[in-house]
Amino acid sequence: MAVLAWLLIPLFAAVGAAIWAGWASRDRTSGDVAELAGYARFRDVMEKAASETVRP
Repeated sequence: MAVLAWLLIPLFAAVGAAIWAGWASRDRTSGDVAELAGYARFRDVMEKAASETVRP
């Protein structure tokens, strides 16, 4: 039974490593598009607010 335990430990480690590798290499570009669009809107609002306050 002890031999079985010593064989299962590396098996569980390999399965855990495979799960972690899959999670670490996932595609995260979908969030970047929304963040860049939000930043562009923020920049437009700030430019508009700056131009309104500069007028004499």
